[in-house]
Amino acid sequence: MAARNKARKRAFQILFEADQRGESVQSVLADWVRLSRTDDRQPPVGEFTMELVEGYAQYADRIDDLIVTYAVDWEIDRMPVVDRSILRLGAYELIWMDETPDAVVIDEAVQLAKEFSTDDSPSFVNGLLARFKDLKPNLRREQ
Repeated sequence: MAARNKARKRAFQILFEADQRGESVQSVLADWVRLSRTDDRQPPVGEFTMELVEGYAQYADRIDDLIVTYAVDWEIDRMPVVDRSILRLGAYELIWMDETPDAVVIDEAVQLAKEFSTDDSPSFVNGLLARFKDLKPNLRREQ
């Protein structure tokens, strides 16, 4: 598995855990870093994982607003936690990180949905992130 793919998966897991525990992503990230430094069985939390989690945290409210606005017929709190976490991570990387091609961000998010969520989730994640991709220039300006 490629390094960035692993980093995205870890970032997704941190966002998911934070949502499940009702804690901030920064707190869960700190727990993961601390655990990786004290337990040899835990993989290290890499730079790209930290960048994704901290970046998401910076724009969390805006990202949730975008999901609420563009996820037709879905309330964010009724959305599966897995899907919500994948969308949050994908939206951050897609809208605010330019070094990764948009198609790669969307594909990676769809792969996470295939691995961790329901049969309907990949198409839902793909559709919403594709919408964000199309609106990306305006979404950045509307901050």
